[in-house]
Amino acid sequence: MHYDMILQVGDVLVSPDVITEYFCCDLEACDGACCVEGESGAPVTLDEVAVIEDALPALWPQMSASAQAEVDRRGVAYADTEGDLVTSIVGGRDCVFTCYEGNTCLCLLERLWRSGKTGTMLKPLSCSLYPIRERRLSNGLVALNYHRWSICESARIKGRALGLRVYQFLREPLIRRFGSEWYDELCLMADKILEKQRSDKTGE
Repeated sequence: MHYDMILQVGDVLVSPDVITEYFCCDLEACDGACCVEGESGAPVTLDEVAVIEDALPALWPQMSASAQAEVDRRGVAYADTEGDLVTSIVGGRDCVFTCYEGNTCLCLLERLWRSGKTGTMLKPLSCSLYPIRERRLSNGLVALNYHRWSICESARIKGRALGLRVYQFLREPLIRRFGSEWYDELCLMADKILEKQRSDKTGE
């Protein structure tokens, strides 16, 4: 099997490096840089915007004054220069739903859910699935690609140390997005690919 071939699980095309690459977020090393770096906010759907808007009364007291002002001015999301719906940002940098513990940037949306104050995970799937990026193709299929970003080098190092692959690290959000049966099928495919990879290396 060639590792550069595109895999298909159901109606989802999966880039092989989602299976072969190592990854595990290391907040102590990166300080949550992915929440503040980049040119726009996190991609969101209209349904996600509606859920976040419903949770605003609980989120509001924990938001910074500048974040509150931005939401008052533009809402929780806006269309960026490419026409994609993204979360609003403060000063061209921080997502309005970020908070800080020391120098570490955290997500208010996830914190609210983990505190038990909402039964729905508010954090956008685009954030939860990172470093996987999802794209819908013209033929109706969905494509999942691994996005390599320099600020995530510590995550690649930690993932390798733990023996944790991208798809394993993202087990919960992948199940949230595609379901447990789909994820089980992905794992079976991953087992075959990784076993073949090990066999090829042994035979070298």
